[in-house]
Amino acid sequence: MKRSVLSAALGLALAAGLAVLPTTAASAATPGPAVQGYTASTYAGSAAEAANNQAFFQAVMASAKAKQAASPNLATVVVTYDASSAPSFRTQIANAAQIWNSSVSNVQLRSGSGGDFAYYEGNDSRGSYASTDGHGRGYVFLDYQQNRQYNSVRVTAHETGHVLGLPDHYSGPCSELMSGGGPGTSCTNPYPNGTERSRVNSLWARG
Repeated sequence: MKRSVLSAALGLALAAGLAVLPTTAASAATPGPAVQGYTASTYAGSAAEAANNQAFFQAVMASAKAKQAASPNLATVVVTYDASSAPSFRTQIANAAQIWNSSVSNVQLRSGSGGDFAYYEGNDSRGSYASTDGHGRGYVFLDYQQNRQYNSVRVTAHETGHVLGLPDHYSGPCSELMSGGGPGTSCTNPYPNGTERSRVNSLWARG
Protein backbone atom coordinates (compact mmCIF):
# COMPACT_ATOMS: atom_id res chain seq x y z
CA MET A 1 0.00 0.00 0.00
CA LYS A 2 2.80 2.25 -0.31
CA ARG A 3 1.39 4.90 -2.48
CA SER A 4 -2.22 4.82 -3.25
CA VAL A 5 -3.37 2.35 -5.73
CA LEU A 6 -5.32 -0.57 -4.56
CA SER A 7 -5.68 -3.18 -7.21
CA ALA A 8 -9.35 -3.00 -7.08
CA ALA A 9 -9.15 -6.56 -7.59
CA LEU A 10 -10.64 -6.34 -4.22
CA GLY A 11 -13.08 -8.76 -5.51
CA LEU A 12 -15.40 -7.30 -2.97
CA ALA A 13 -18.43 -9.13 -4.07
CA LEU A 14 -20.20 -5.85 -4.39
CA ALA A 15 -23.85 -6.16 -4.94
CA ALA A 16 -24.68 -3.72 -7.68
CA GLY A 17 -27.10 -0.90 -7.31
CA LEU A 18 -27.93 0.88 -4.10
CA ALA A 19 -27.53 -1.77 -1.48
CA VAL A 20 -29.63 -1.20 1.60
CA LEU A 21 -27.39 -0.85 4.62
CA PRO A 22 -28.13 -2.78 7.78
CA THR A 23 -29.65 -0.51 10.37
CA THR A 24 -26.75 -0.95 12.73
CA ALA A 25 -24.30 0.29 10.10
CA ALA A 26 -26.53 2.81 8.36
CA SER A 27 -26.52 5.36 11.15
CA ALA A 28 -22.73 5.54 11.36
CA ALA A 29 -21.73 4.71 7.80
CA THR A 30 -23.57 5.74 4.71
CA PRO A 31 -21.63 3.92 1.96
CA GLY A 32 -23.53 1.18 0.29
CA PRO A 33 -23.68 0.77 -3.49
CA ALA A 34 -20.88 -1.75 -3.65
CA VAL A 35 -20.58 -4.75 -1.38
CA GLN A 36 -18.19 -7.67 -1.50
CA GLY A 37 -19.56 -10.65 0.34
CA TYR A 38 -18.26 -13.83 1.89
CA THR A 39 -20.31 -16.16 -0.29
CA ALA A 40 -20.76 -16.25 -4.05
CA SER A 41 -24.54 -15.97 -3.85
CA THR A 42 -24.28 -12.19 -3.46
CA TYR A 43 -21.66 -11.65 -6.14
CA ALA A 44 -22.55 -9.31 -8.98
CA GLY A 45 -19.19 -8.08 -10.18
CA SER A 46 -18.88 -5.25 -12.69
CA ALA A 47 -16.33 -2.70 -13.86
CA ALA A 48 -18.10 0.00 -11.84
CA GLU A 49 -17.91 -2.09 -8.69
CA ALA A 50 -14.24 -2.79 -9.29
CA ALA A 51 -13.69 0.97 -9.57
CA ASN A 52 -15.57 1.52 -6.31
CA ASN A 53 -13.43 -1.09 -4.59
CA GLN A 54 -10.28 0.51 -5.91
CA ALA A 55 -11.38 3.91 -4.61
CA PHE A 56 -11.96 2.41 -1.15
CA PHE A 57 -8.57 0.73 -1.13
CA GLN A 58 -6.85 3.89 -2.36
CA ALA A 59 -8.54 5.98 0.33
CA VAL A 60 -7.46 3.59 3.09
CA MET A 61 -3.95 3.57 1.69
CA ALA A 62 -3.81 7.35 1.31
CA SER A 63 -4.98 7.84 4.89
CA ALA A 64 -2.44 5.36 6.23
CA LYS A 65 0.34 6.84 4.10
CA ALA A 66 -0.43 10.35 5.31
CA LYS A 67 0.04 9.20 8.89
CA GLN A 68 3.24 7.43 7.91
CA ALA A 69 4.55 10.62 6.31
CA ALA A 70 4.12 12.31 9.67
CA SER A 71 6.27 9.57 11.21
CA PRO A 72 8.84 8.76 8.50
CA ASN A 73 10.71 6.38 10.79
CA LEU A 74 7.89 3.84 10.52
CA ALA A 75 9.12 0.85 8.53
CA THR A 76 5.67 -0.35 7.56
CA VAL A 77 2.36 1.28 6.69
CA VAL A 78 -0.04 1.15 9.65
CA VAL A 79 -3.77 0.89 8.91
CA THR A 80 -6.01 1.75 11.84
CA TYR A 81 -9.38 0.08 12.26
CA ASP A 82 -12.26 0.96 14.59
CA ALA A 83 -14.04 -2.07 16.06
CA SER A 84 -16.20 -0.14 18.53
CA SER A 85 -19.37 -0.70 16.47
CA ALA A 86 -18.87 -4.48 16.36
CA PRO A 87 -18.48 -5.36 20.07
CA SER A 88 -19.71 -8.95 19.61
CA PHE A 89 -16.82 -9.61 17.24
CA ARG A 90 -14.05 -7.87 19.15
CA THR A 91 -12.12 -11.13 19.63
CA GLN A 92 -12.54 -12.28 16.02
CA ILE A 93 -11.44 -8.88 14.71
CA ALA A 94 -8.37 -8.89 16.96
CA ASN A 95 -7.53 -12.44 15.85
CA ALA A 96 -7.96 -11.54 12.17
CA ALA A 97 -5.69 -8.51 12.60
CA GLN A 98 -3.09 -10.67 14.33
CA ILE A 99 -3.26 -13.22 11.50
CA TRP A 100 -2.67 -10.56 8.87
CA ASN A 101 0.04 -8.85 10.91
CA SER A 102 1.95 -12.12 11.22
CA SER A 103 1.43 -12.92 7.53
CA VAL A 104 2.60 -9.69 5.86
CA SER A 105 5.33 -7.16 6.57
CA ASN A 106 4.58 -4.07 4.48
CA VAL A 107 1.30 -3.21 6.18
CA GLN A 108 0.11 -3.71 9.74
CA LEU A 109 -3.35 -3.40 11.30
CA ARG A 110 -3.84 -1.53 14.56
CA SER A 111 -6.96 -0.93 16.63
CA GLY A 112 -7.95 2.67 17.33
CA SER A 113 -10.86 5.06 17.33
CA GLY A 114 -11.57 7.05 14.20
CA GLY A 115 -9.66 4.52 12.13
CA ASP A 116 -9.00 4.30 8.41
CA PHE A 117 -11.96 1.91 8.24
CA ALA A 118 -14.48 0.44 10.68
CA TYR A 119 -16.29 -2.79 11.48
CA TYR A 120 -20.05 -3.03 12.06
CA GLU A 121 -22.29 -5.90 13.10
CA GLY A 122 -25.92 -6.85 12.68
CA ASN A 123 -28.32 -8.88 10.55
CA ASP A 124 -28.27 -8.70 6.77
CA SER A 125 -29.64 -11.15 4.21
CA ARG A 126 -26.45 -10.71 2.19
CA GLY A 127 -24.31 -12.00 5.04
CA SER A 128 -20.95 -10.43 5.82
CA TYR A 129 -19.27 -8.07 3.39
CA ALA A 130 -16.87 -5.20 2.78
CA SER A 131 -18.79 -2.17 1.51
CA THR A 132 -17.82 1.09 -0.18
CA ASP A 133 -19.65 4.05 -1.65
CA GLY A 134 -17.13 4.43 -4.46
CA HIS A 135 -15.80 7.69 -3.00
CA GLY A 136 -13.21 6.25 -0.68
CA ARG A 137 -15.49 5.59 2.29
CA GLY A 138 -16.19 2.07 3.42
CA TYR A 139 -16.41 -0.48 6.19
CA VAL A 140 -16.62 -4.19 6.97
CA PHE A 141 -19.99 -5.57 8.05
CA LEU A 142 -20.21 -8.84 10.04
CA ASP A 143 -23.51 -10.69 9.90
CA TYR A 144 -24.62 -12.63 12.99
CA GLN A 145 -26.15 -15.64 11.26
CA GLN A 146 -23.34 -16.14 8.75
CA ASN A 147 -20.74 -15.95 11.50
CA ARG A 148 -22.56 -18.75 13.31
CA GLN A 149 -22.74 -20.84 10.15
CA TYR A 150 -19.13 -20.33 9.02
CA ASN A 151 -15.90 -20.03 10.99
CA SER A 152 -16.12 -16.47 12.31
CA VAL A 153 -12.39 -15.70 12.33
CA ARG A 154 -12.13 -16.86 8.71
CA VAL A 155 -15.07 -14.65 7.73
CA THR A 156 -13.50 -11.65 9.47
CA ALA A 157 -10.01 -12.25 8.05
CA HIS A 158 -11.52 -12.72 4.58
CA GLU A 159 -13.40 -9.41 4.66
CA THR A 160 -10.33 -7.68 6.07
CA GLY A 161 -8.41 -9.07 3.10
CA HIS A 162 -10.62 -6.95 0.84
CA VAL A 163 -9.58 -3.79 2.67
CA LEU A 164 -5.95 -4.79 2.11
CA GLY A 165 -6.55 -5.14 -1.62
CA LEU A 166 -7.51 -8.76 -2.32
CA PRO A 167 -10.45 -9.89 -4.50
CA ASP A 168 -12.84 -12.78 -3.96
CA HIS A 169 -11.99 -16.12 -5.57
CA TYR A 170 -14.86 -18.39 -4.55
CA SER A 171 -13.70 -21.29 -6.70
CA GLY A 172 -10.43 -21.56 -4.78
CA PRO A 173 -9.61 -24.27 -2.19
CA CYS A 174 -10.02 -23.95 1.58
CA SER A 175 -6.30 -23.13 1.83
CA GLU A 176 -7.07 -19.87 0.00
CA LEU A 177 -8.56 -17.30 2.39
CA MET A 178 -10.25 -15.30 -0.35
CA SER A 179 -12.22 -18.34 -1.51
CA GLY A 180 -14.55 -17.27 1.30
CA GLY A 181 -17.58 -19.51 1.69
CA GLY A 182 -16.84 -21.33 -1.57
CA PRO A 183 -15.34 -24.45 0.08
CA GLY A 184 -18.37 -24.77 2.40
CA THR A 185 -19.02 -24.46 6.10
CA SER A 186 -16.51 -27.18 7.00
CA CYS A 187 -13.64 -24.90 5.92
CA THR A 188 -12.19 -23.17 8.98
CA ASN A 189 -8.84 -21.93 7.64
CA PRO A 190 -8.41 -18.24 8.61
CA TYR A 191 -4.94 -17.79 7.09
CA PRO A 192 -4.00 -16.30 3.70
CA ASN A 193 -1.88 -18.57 1.51
CA GLY A 194 1.53 -17.68 0.08
CA THR A 195 0.13 -16.06 -3.05
CA GLU A 196 -2.26 -13.90 -1.05
CA ARG A 197 0.47 -12.83 1.36
CA SER A 198 2.77 -11.91 -1.51
CA ARG A 199 0.02 -9.95 -3.24
CA VAL A 200 -0.73 -7.84 -0.17
CA ASN A 201 2.97 -7.20 0.49
CA SER A 202 3.40 -6.17 -3.14
CA LEU A 203 0.40 -3.82 -3.08
CA TRP A 204 1.53 -2.08 0.09
CA ALA A 205 5.18 -1.95 -0.92
CA ARG A 206 4.63 -0.18 -4.23
CA GLY A 207 1.08 1.16 -4.02
